[in-house]
Amino acid sequence: MSKASWEDHFTRRARDEKWLARSVYKLEEIDRRYKLISKGHRILDLGCYPGSWSQYCTKRVGPQGEVLGVDLKRPDRFAAPNFQFLDADVLNLDLERLKTEISPRNVVISDLAPRTSGIHIVDTSRSMELARKALLIALVLLQQGGHFLCKVFEGEDIKELRIEMSRHFKEARTVRPAAVRKASREVYLLGLRFLE
Repeated sequence: MSKASWEDHFTRRARDEKWLARSVYKLEEIDRRYKLISKGHRILDLGCYPGSWSQYCTKRVGPQGEVLGVDLKRPDRFAAPNFQFLDADVLNLDLERLKTEISPRNVVISDLAPRTSGIHIVDTSRSMELARKALLIALVLLQQGGHFLCKVFEGEDIKELRIEMSRHFKEARTVRPAAVRKASREVYLLGLRFLE
């Protein structure tokens, strides 16, 4: 598929508005609708490269807030005084160590995606593995009343994961923002108001 065929309204808008990626509009829509992020919040951004979600969050939380991005690759076109980066594979993060080294978070967001193979069942399974790990991290680091947002590819296991989330959050939803490409199978699972 040519680069031009991936160009769309959101891609052009992101470039014009100086965002690092069009995916920022997915987070912006969900944040606007569900009021996830506020001034002074501490955010954990899992799978933060290329940095558009962290870029958005640093603006929303302001100088009193903090964003910690985690990825295998550092966002190379983004820096901010209230942004820190942890070079790590999310699947290998030690939950007990995280608990002692990272302060509690108001919001945990994950735009993690596996390297896709083109084989639906394989890609969905890999996406689900990342989503489950993101949820485990959120359960360890979220403050009571905090929120969790996680990308996942649609598949049979999504219902089970949402049921698991509903045990830990006052509300669990499946959201498909307008900026998700029509051909994409990605949706976002949202956990609102962590019960602890």
